[in-house]
Amino acid sequence: MKLKESFMTHQNKADYMMIDASGNFAGLIHSNATTAFIVECLRTETTREEIIQKMLAKYDADETTVARDVDRIVEAFKRIGAIDA
Repeated sequence: MKLKESFMTHQNKADYMMIDASGNFAGLIHSNATTAFIVECLRTETTREEIIQKMLAKYDADETTVARDVDRIVEAFKRIGAIDA
């Protein structure tokens, strides 16, 4: 899976934002650092398992929590059409 190229990101201090430049999704997505990390993983073709492993290496969290967070965020991105699956 991969983030569609039309989705652009911006960081202003601790505020992370993402928009769809194609106009298919009319909204602004505000997110935290964890979601921004997942977005960065999705900039290249990746798998759920690869994202989980990268997050486990970066964050002090258990695999169950990380997997749940990845699934929740990826599902939200799929709902708005942000991911090419």
